[in-house]
Amino acid sequence: MPFLSAALDRVKPSATIAVTDKARALKAAGRNVIGLGAGEPDFDTPANIKLAAIHAIEAGKTKYTAVDGIPELKEAIIGKFQRENGLTYKPNQIIVGTGGKQVLYNALMATINPGDEVIIPAPYWVSYPEMVALAGGEPVSVVCPASSGFKLRAEDLEKAITPKTKWVILCSPSNPTGAAYTRSELKAITDVLVKYPDVWVMTDDMYEHLVYDEFVFTTPAQIEPKLYERTLTVNGVSKAYCMTGWRIGYAGGPAHLIKAMTTIQSQSTSNPSTISQWAAVEALNGPQDFIPANNKMFKERRDLVVSMLNQAKGIECPRPEGAFYVYPSCAGRHRAPGERRRCRRAGFRVRPRAGVPDFVRDENLRSRRRLQAHPALLWKFEIEHFAILKRVRKKACQITSAVERLMFDGLSLEVFGNALFSTWRFLLVRPQSRSSCGDKYQCEFRHSPSPPSR
Repeated sequence: MPFLSAALDRVKPSATIAVTDKARALKAAGRNVIGLGAGEPDFDTPANIKLAAIHAIEAGKTKYTAVDGIPELKEAIIGKFQRENGLTYKPNQIIVGTGGKQVLYNALMATINPGDEVIIPAPYWVSYPEMVALAGGEPVSVVCPASSGFKLRAEDLEKAITPKTKWVILCSPSNPTGAAYTRSELKAITDVLVKYPDVWVMTDDMYEHLVYDEFVFTTPAQIEPKLYERTLTVNGVSKAYCMTGWRIGYAGGPAHLIKAMTTIQSQSTSNPSTISQWAAVEALNGPQDFIPANNKMFKERRDLVVSMLNQAKGIECPRPEGAFYVYPSCAGRHRAPGERRRCRRAGFRVRPRAGVPDFVRDENLRSRRRLQAHPALLWKFEIEHFAILKRVRKKACQITSAVERLMFDGLSLEVFGNALFSTWRFLLVRPQSRSSCGDKYQCEFRHSPSPPSR
């Protein structure tokens, strides 16, 4: 009898976490690495939020709480939804989890039966289809091309809906593209969903406050009240409040769904960290003036990165409306016959990735100072032949820090470094068959303590 569960056959380890763990290990070893894997701000948690956590500890607020969150945090969340989204909830319609990921997972585990389908617009956050599969459902990817702004069109949604459809997952602004739905675009989608009363809406609004150029955020239940009773509106304090490690996510939805999610949570993690919950109360109720200040810096970084990428030969980079990602196209880059074999010999490795053909995610809106710290930021080089690759790798061994993640196609390469590179390890990434998105390549630049084996 096998020891490990057959459920593991349906899921893959998180590629994002793997890259982030590698960057973390290199930093611990003293390497100067810019990690572009995990999606998190580089700003510190605001001081008033940290002080609220300290005061909670000093006041002895360190015991178990209700599984679905302390009343004070639920009231703060209710106030946030009413104030910012025009949505009214009662305490029994709110759940607090250990991060937004747990809230999404709880909802899927509480509702998915074998064979249920979940529509996921692609490009998508890599965890969506894996969580659906782990719950026993079938992820249905709907490709949203660059021509549609990487956003789901109403007609494509309607074609994807079947009698088996249980959920539609929407993320705006998007991880990984930064694309955000306008009110009219969301209205077209909600008009379709109104016609299908058995289809529920799961909206991941984690990047709600990270929008630029006077973009106005809206969420589906806000636009179409008829969907209120079958919409789970998910949010959290990780991104806008710079609290990724505090692990607090929350959601508002129908009471019977929240009760079912609470049951799942009660038999897994129970309540989220008490100290983190009190910090989240201060985040939602306290001063919000740091958010536009942070967004101003994010916008400057976005404009810098988009401008640079669009100067690179064969790369086109749309300007995202929100989040802190860019999603450039490498369709203008070309591979010559036999170069993949030479790539592998030179130290390339292959592993799967889902998305849209020819596009890559670059979580690059990091410190502008670090991005501009060295003239190598403007250093571009192309590798068209294996001999050049060998010379570049030899040169790379003389340098001392690394860029974690960028993009390339075959051996045609544009690199923007921040400083000096030590040994490079290149990863040529093909798509998962599940995405049905054709050939898409992502390059992740990994800093390696020793040259890749031949």
